[in-house]
Amino acid sequence: MAAPNVPISSSGRPGGQSPNQNRFNRGRRSLEPEHKLNNLIRASTVRLVGENIEVGVYSIAEALRIAHEQEMDLVEISPNADPPVCRVVDYKKFLYEQKKKKKEQKANQSKSEVKEIRFGPNTDEHDFEFKLKHAENFIKDGHKVRAFVFFKGRSIVYKERGEVLLLQLAQRLSETAKVEQLPKLEGKKMFLILNPKGKAGK
Repeated sequence: MAAPNVPISSSGRPGGQSPNQNRFNRGRRSLEPEHKLNNLIRASTVRLVGENIEVGVYSIAEALRIAHEQEMDLVEISPNADPPVCRVVDYKKFLYEQKKKKKEQKANQSKSEVKEIRFGPNTDEHDFEFKLKHAENFIKDGHKVRAFVFFKGRSIVYKERGEVLLLQLAQRLSETAKVEQLPKLEGKKMFLILNPKGKAGK
């Protein structure tokens, strides 16, 4: 079947470059695009998606025509699919949204950092309250807390005391945190892991 009669510019793009593509090229002439787009897409057929698009499999010529008619770019977003998936979109806007999404993911990862609080088996009440306040602030900031009791030398004989201390911490933080892991002895350390309740409920 003959390809649809799409006007081809001197650059090889159907109908010439879209206004969006021109803006993109002016800012990145010396750089390769992060995705294959428009005439750089080599597949003979593609699965087309996008706003105001009838999702389906199209010949590359027809997909390019649709993108051109909407003054948008044809962007290959899943090159390993069969056939490859392409989106009709403003490529500059597409890159902005991808960057924004990565930034949000990075922010969420930073919010889920594990903060450690260390105790000794003979931690006194004043020190306990001081560290409890730190743990409470970490939980409020959305961080996971790993509290542990370190048993130095022969203090391992007081492991029950360490367990009671960690359970007391969990009880004091029960309004804002939930227990992910009950006190568990690993070598000379006994761990308790707490998660923010608000985060777990999202």
